[in-house]
Amino acid sequence: MEEASLIRHELAGRDGVSAVSFHVIDGRMTVDLDTEKFGPDDVKAAIARLGMRAEAWGVTQLSDTWWRQHGRRTSVAISGGALVLGLSLQGLIGGELVETLLAHGHGEHRIITPALILFVLAIASGLAYAARRAVYSLSRLRPDMNALVLVSVVGAMFLQEWAEAATLAFLYGLSGLIENWSAARARSAIGSLMSVSPTTAEVVHGDHAHRVPVDRVTVGSVVRVRPGERIPCDGTVTSGSSYINQALVTGESLPVWKTANDPVFAGTINGHGVVELRTTRAASDTTLARIIRAVGESHHHRAPTERLVDQFARYYTPAMFVVALAVGAVPPLFMGGDWQHWFYQAMLILLISCPCGLVISTPVTIAAALTSAARLGVLIKGGAHLEEIGRLRTVAFDKTGVITRGEPEVRELRALGSRSDREVMAMLLTLESHSEHPLSRAIVTYARAQGVEPAELTAFSALEGRGAEAVVDGKDVWVGSARLAAEKAGHERFRETIREMQSAEHTVVVCGAGDDIWGLVALSDPVRREAADAVMRLERQGIRSVLLTGDNAVTADGVATQVGVADVRAELLPEDKAVAIRDLVSVQGSTAMVGDGINDSQALLTSSVGIAFGNSATDVATESADVVLIGEDLRKLPFLVGHARRAKSVIIQNIGLALGAKALFLTFMLAGAATLWMAVAADMGATLVVTFNGLRMLYPSSRPDPTSLELVGGESRA
Repeated sequence: MEEASLIRHELAGRDGVSAVSFHVIDGRMTVDLDTEKFGPDDVKAAIARLGMRAEAWGVTQLSDTWWRQHGRRTSVAISGGALVLGLSLQGLIGGELVETLLAHGHGEHRIITPALILFVLAIASGLAYAARRAVYSLSRLRPDMNALVLVSVVGAMFLQEWAEAATLAFLYGLSGLIENWSAARARSAIGSLMSVSPTTAEVVHGDHAHRVPVDRVTVGSVVRVRPGERIPCDGTVTSGSSYINQALVTGESLPVWKTANDPVFAGTINGHGVVELRTTRAASDTTLARIIRAVGESHHHRAPTERLVDQFARYYTPAMFVVALAVGAVPPLFMGGDWQHWFYQAMLILLISCPCGLVISTPVTIAAALTSAARLGVLIKGGAHLEEIGRLRTVAFDKTGVITRGEPEVRELRALGSRSDREVMAMLLTLESHSEHPLSRAIVTYARAQGVEPAELTAFSALEGRGAEAVVDGKDVWVGSARLAAEKAGHERFRETIREMQSAEHTVVVCGAGDDIWGLVALSDPVRREAADAVMRLERQGIRSVLLTGDNAVTADGVATQVGVADVRAELLPEDKAVAIRDLVSVQGSTAMVGDGINDSQALLTSSVGIAFGNSATDVATESADVVLIGEDLRKLPFLVGHARRAKSVIIQNIGLALGAKALFLTFMLAGAATLWMAVAADMGATLVVTFNGLRMLYPSSRPDPTSLELVGGESRA
């Protein structure tokens, strides 16, 4: 952010200031001070000179006045409204902003018109937040984009191009508003993530327990977690056992059975058993807390496009000032030129050098591309991300919920002995309808789809980590894992059958009565139908696919084989995924991460482009990502790449047209053939051309469905 840069330049190098760092999302700054030389009051005074305000964090909150909440939006709205009205009035009076009453030589006496008043209002409102910083940068001889825009606006006003000045002021104010909005959205994402972590924990002391704030739970404390509660701290189970839903942290598709000595993570959800755990990390250092910190701190890292703009401004802005100064001063001083004439020429240079064409045309291209993509269910959170997508070389996929549907399904049912499929399904439905386990829900859905009705049961009981049992029609019936089958009936006769069904993507559930096994059910999390097609299309675009997952290696390899992904990295925690993404970026180049859960947020933010997938994507994943794919169709990914590459091509065309027009006009000016109207024509004419060129992006050349999308060699063809 420009504010951070201004503050850093103001404070850095001061005697007593050793370091300045920023947490942009929270609006927080940390300054390492020698308070005897430069104290907190000095920091506040220095920042006040920049037109900003600072207060001690956690001591005094900034007053939340109406203007602080709505001032920037109000200023931009006033600027835009005044600009539109002024342009309308300008048209009504024949295009003349002022009327010449008397002319004596070069002097002109003009009257003030309503259009002129509106343009002045648009300028003042549009530059309300930038003017003071522009003056500061000029006074420190460090001209930035604020300064160039301000001087260009003043130059346009001097040349009586009020509409041009008002347009530039409005667009610059609008860009600042969008930047503030992005930061607010990011803060909202952090708040959403933090709300996942429990605020209190039930700490056990001998024969009694009491609740305390999580941040007061010390390492080594014994914490009790009841059914349905979130685990408050990282720890190791000391007593009890239960299924733990770890999708929040590990991304595993199914709950994991946890018993004594097994590790558990803060923020994960306990199933139906009571467990006690001994904490191994403080609340501030849990796996979830590290994810939260990574999400927040990642916003410090500025996008390559943003750094490129800074580099451009660093050279372009001073160069234009130097050129204008030379044109205005050198001829009168050394060549006997007329001061008024050459001052006019200098202002002419500032007018044509003003980045109005670039400011207008490139955002129009990006806005058109973002709008057309949104219509097809692809939300891109800014032009920088769109440009980065056009440079992608690798796409990393999370498995559960992205490559697979994230919902277990019954793949096969085998009735054993003389029993029919419906008889086995009826018993399964009777027992599993009393459980909330994902596998149980899948079996219930399958049985009901077959029109099976459950029987009456009595004495139902859950068998922790194994299954369930009950009495149905006087028979002791049971359902559960192969381990439960071995306990109840022995399963040597069916060992090979079970092993056959336990393929890479299958989990086997066994049911029976007494010591007799009735049937076997194979379940799996199915791969999305379009996943292989999407991977193939990305490969045609020259993009490599990688699978990153918290699931076991056997399952991951099986899924990867189905969709055609050769690079598989399994059993990864969130920080491992982020490390894998960093490795891919360093080796392969620009890399996207596609995920749908909180456990993916760290990788989403580490990647070149984070892509949240599907309607079930968590709020944190959606906010952490740069792109959101609405709906659950992976073919939107190759469409997105083709769309971004086309937009990048149009942007390059627009930059060439805008800069080419400026270069051509400057050539005419150096030849002495330039006039004010030529300057306006060169700038505004080029702006119109590149704007209409950019608007072509409103009409995508392809769509993310197989009947209309053909991607060959990285190009999109309808």
